[in-house]
Amino acid sequence: MSSTSLPSPSAEMQWVLPSRGRVGMFCLIAAETAIFTIFVIAYIFYLGKSVSGPTPKDVLELPIFASICLLSSSLTIHMAVKSLRNAKVGAFGLWWLLTLVLGGIFLGETGREWYHLIYDKGLTISTNLFGTTYYSLVGLHAFHVTVGLLMISVAMLLTVFGKVKPEHHERADVFSLYWHFVDSIWIVVFTVVYIIGR
Repeated sequence: MSSTSLPSPSAEMQWVLPSRGRVGMFCLIAAETAIFTIFVIAYIFYLGKSVSGPTPKDVLELPIFASICLLSSSLTIHMAVKSLRNAKVGAFGLWWLLTLVLGGIFLGETGREWYHLIYDKGLTISTNLFGTTYYSLVGLHAFHVTVGLLMISVAMLLTVFGKVKPEHHERADVFSLYWHFVDSIWIVVFTVVYIIGR
């Protein structure tokens, strides 16, 4: 009986540890998902339990334009990362700037909506249960968009000053996971608040 030796694994078959940045971002996203889940459940639980108005159907309008801008920014940040991976730093800067603009429009539209709700409709965080849960959930999302826009702005400044190089594509890709998460959460918030909640 002859013994056969197993072939040594090739370089392609060897398992490589994922980057620490990617693992860290996935852990952050998991923790943030848990927080958003609590806020969404609270919103659904208290839906319709306000003893006084206004109610969602009285004051909420569908933020279609803002939503299109935010969801489109997932495509632009993907294109930015792809451009940087292909050593096209100029194209990266343009796509990155477009992501910043689209996110800024979304945040501006959220602020405009809140102004309308507070000053025209009289809905504040202390008006009723709906006001409390609405501003908590939508505000939590707006906070995450703000954090994302600050990070995008820092990277944009670094790009303008020539500090961003093609070898930084992995870092941009890791950050884009956060931005895709923020966009995905908005789909849930939009569905719960503006469709189911109305």
